[in-house]
Amino acid sequence: MSGLHKELGAAFAHPGVARAYQYRPPYPDELFDLLERLVVGQPRTVLDVGAGEGALARPLARRVDRVDAVDISAAMIEAGRSRPGGDEPNLRWINDAIETVALDGPYALVTAGASLHWMQWELTLARLAGVLRPGAFLAVVGSDYVDPPWDPEVTAIISRHSRNPDFSTAGAGVEQELVTRGLYGVAGATTTAPVTFRQPVADYVEHFHSTSSLAREWMPAAEAASFDRAVTDAVLPYAVDGMLEMLVVGHLTWGRPTV
Repeated sequence: MSGLHKELGAAFAHPGVARAYQYRPPYPDELFDLLERLVVGQPRTVLDVGAGEGALARPLARRVDRVDAVDISAAMIEAGRSRPGGDEPNLRWINDAIETVALDGPYALVTAGASLHWMQWELTLARLAGVLRPGAFLAVVGSDYVDPPWDPEVTAIISRHSRNPDFSTAGAGVEQELVTRGLYGVAGATTTAPVTFRQPVADYVEHFHSTSSLAREWMPAAEAASFDRAVTDAVLPYAVDGMLEMLVVGHLTWGRPTV
């Protein structure tokens, strides 16, 4: 992992980034139906790696026997505990790095939502291989907006402010890179049907500050204000009564570590 990668990853320790996470679009319900079908055997225990504030772990806890939600950021876990479903008795928040945490397997499913790219792949995949129940899967999860009309303008704004010089909205996902490196074997993949998500303009703008490269902690106040104004100006023509309407899809790839 490069020095810049580590520096960007450190953004998730900031309380402001953790607070902004609540403004990211939720995963579609269909995604959780699909994840539930991937659970193998009894008890129905799930490990969520790089759980953040629990966008996967909190809804999953209502569907399975136990979820162990592991994240290195105490700020993320604190935020997750206060979010809906964050205090479920079968949801165990664990503040540690996945590379070193004591894991209580075997697990019927392991999930990773927008998190694996921050981890040491060889070590992490080897550890997960050791705690997965026979036949159980590692599910890599993501989500996307479906072609919002303001996307080209907002992407240009992001590229001007991003702390990641390699910022791009295109390219292969982490699961394909893991396959290429011989660390992961894909058993299946799917994308959910689009669902409508409505959000106030201000919340949509704020969700960008939950990302590692656009954290408010990286920006002088004047730059953060400039970024917010530019994104607001770009999307406001599409808002109705201050609300944006967008389509969101969930992506799911499942397979087994091969290390």
